[in-house]
Amino acid sequence: MAGIWVFPEQRGAELKKVGFEILSMGRKLADKAGEELGALLLGSDVEMLAPDLAKYGADRVYLADSADLKDFLTESYTSVICDAVIANEPSILLFGATTLGKDLAPRVAARLGTSLATDCTELDINDAGLLAIKRPIFAGKLFVNVVLENAKPQIASVRPNVIPVQENPKTGEVVKLEVRIELSQVRTKLLEIKKEAGARVDLTEAKIIVSGGRGMKGPENFSILEDLAAALGPEATVGASRSAVDAGWRPHSDQVGQTGKTVTPDLYVACGISGAIQHLAGMSSSKYIVAINKDPDAPIFKRADYGIVGDLFKIVPLLTEELRKAGGE
Repeated sequence: MAGIWVFPEQRGAELKKVGFEILSMGRKLADKAGEELGALLLGSDVEMLAPDLAKYGADRVYLADSADLKDFLTESYTSVICDAVIANEPSILLFGATTLGKDLAPRVAARLGTSLATDCTELDINDAGLLAIKRPIFAGKLFVNVVLENAKPQIASVRPNVIPVQENPKTGEVVKLEVRIELSQVRTKLLEIKKEAGARVDLTEAKIIVSGGRGMKGPENFSILEDLAAALGPEATVGASRSAVDAGWRPHSDQVGQTGKTVTPDLYVACGISGAIQHLAGMSSSKYIVAINKDPDAPIFKRADYGIVGDLFKIVPLLTEELRKAGGE
């Protein structure tokens, strides 16, 4: 058995924060189970990332380095991961519950004929040596405890931003894997990557999110939220509710909620958002929630730590102005 494995995501040979989070969790699980922690690293020219993975607890880095893995394609990544798991037999495999992880983890589980627990918020090792999982259900209204009794390996995806990152330096021995991909069986091709001009930090990694809903009244008014996010600093970004996205005011990549992204920032500012349960499912784990809404009976106020009842088109610019003054602009 190869112990416990995690799959740290990288884009452009740069590791994503969620990878360090699941490494930190994996390290605790491995120590409790008395097993090694392995990091399964896929990409092209990414061996130089191995020391970073070791810094956060990886005993071994299983490296699949190939030009065919430079860009993420679900079929090729699934094939390589499954080959590595079959050859090395880890007991547990952890993914981040990100857009990429939600695409990849179910396919890996299906290919291996094993079970998968998604969007987990807590993980432990029980007395039987199995993975003890806590995850939300019914849009976050309830939490259930799950054990994958007959799963080999046990696979789970972990919600971003719920696990503190902790350094725990290990050897990080690099084990190079043979990459065999039948390109004729890869049915998708990446034709082009378009990056948004001036794009801010990704929603799932942002420490501060300013979101707008139907109360924004139109796409042009999101500029005041952009101004507020800019005043809050480089770790802030703008999100949106489903109603705003469905209206075409913001792209789907900005959507927070059950059918969008699950976020857990330190600060979530909800502007003109009523607080439908589907939206709350995506942001209710935020450390602090501030709601700005003219309706004093809006459900969002029941979840908010601080509420401001009033016209957001007057309140938000005032907040931005005060933040700029405090920052010396």
